[in-house]
Formats: sequence, structure tokens, C-alpha cells
Amino acid sequence: MFPSPQGPTAAIGDENADRAHAILAEWGSAMQRRRFKHVMSFPDDLTQEAERLRAEAEKLPPGMERHDLERKARQAETAAHIDEWLKSPGLRPPE
Repeated sequence: MFPSPQGPTAAIGDENADRAHAILAEWGSAMQRRRFKHVMSFPDDLTQEAERLRAEAEKLPPGMERHDLERKARQAETAAHIDEWLKSPGLRPPE
């Protein structure tokens, strides 16, 4: 059920039609954005995650699980490098 400009609506056979206002109010409170201050920058967070994944991978014997963790660590490091590259001053449009 989606909010309508005409007010609450109910589908045919909707047993909760009489609760439409309560349901919409409940959804509104549940969908509020949670805000928090980022302590670390995105590239730093990715680098830390890569280090965590590598440390976890080192504890495992060779195999698919270890390989997957090492691959995820490389992906996180690559994402950090790409983010730094995209923010570099050399990519700014001329003013």
C-alpha cells in the first residue's frame, strides 16, 4: 500500500483497511533517516576493512574461503585507490 494524495487507500479485500491511518503513521516513523558523523574517511574505512580481511584470511588454510577473503581485500584496496583518484585535483573541470 502506498500513500495517496487523496488519503489512505486500501485494496479490495484488505482486512487492514480500517487501520490505514495507523499503518501510514507507523511507516512514517520507521522510515526516518538516521544520521551519524563519520569518524573515518571512506578510503580509510576501505583500507581498514582490507587489513581486517587479510588478517582473517591469514588464519585460514589455503582454499576457497581464504581465496575469497583475499579477493575481497584486494577489491577494498582498489576501491580506496579509485576513490582517491577520483577526488584528485587533476580530475577537476577547468574553471
